[in-house]
Amino acid sequence: MIRVHYLEKSRSHRILWLLETLGLEYEIITYPRDSKTQLAPDSLKRVHPLGKSPVITDGDITVAESGAIIDYLLSCYGEGRCQPSADDTAEWANYRYWMHYAEGSLMPLLTMRLVFSQLPKHSPWLVKPISKGIRDAVNKRLIAPQLTEHLTMIENHLSTRQQFSSAWPSGADVQMSFPLKALSMSRSLKDYPATAAFVARIDADLGWQRVVERVGPLTLPG
Repeated sequence: MIRVHYLEKSRSHRILWLLETLGLEYEIITYPRDSKTQLAPDSLKRVHPLGKSPVITDGDITVAESGAIIDYLLSCYGEGRCQPSADDTAEWANYRYWMHYAEGSLMPLLTMRLVFSQLPKHSPWLVKPISKGIRDAVNKRLIAPQLTEHLTMIENHLSTRQQFSSAWPSGADVQMSFPLKALSMSRSLKDYPATAAFVARIDADLGWQRVVERVGPLTLPG
């Protein structure tokens, strides 16, 4: 039995989505976040030393990191589904790019935006105006321009293909689902119609809907 160690308000939805897509049986072990710190409980560190989520156990095997989990599940149980053939070199390279891009390039930017957005909230009241000024300056000069570049690249790709690889949903679509769903929850995507359509397609996917029925809609810490 595959066990998904599911931290509330985490990136675990996409792993559940892949499991539903593959039609695999799995068990969910849920871990609540600390209501004040929003951190994972220490009990998750008994599964993996960093106490991060998602992480799965499959018998004696423990796999952490979303990309590694997706690779593991497709290698062991995919039977050729949800990823292009390695014989199609161009499509395989495209698939691998988006698989690594999601966490390697896009998520660090979104994490930085989240951290700076919380700065005034967690600052002493005397320095709240200063911390708000820092937040606004970093967002205007660094985060917002970079995010526009990233969204423009994603939009250009999706406007011609509607998805990130040849199958739906591919491992790349699953990996990209979290950052794009998170973005859609924090800002309008009206200037990026193909990206908005991709997010809507996730919501309409039967596998995703089964995930929502089981654990509820995707929510974010904060």
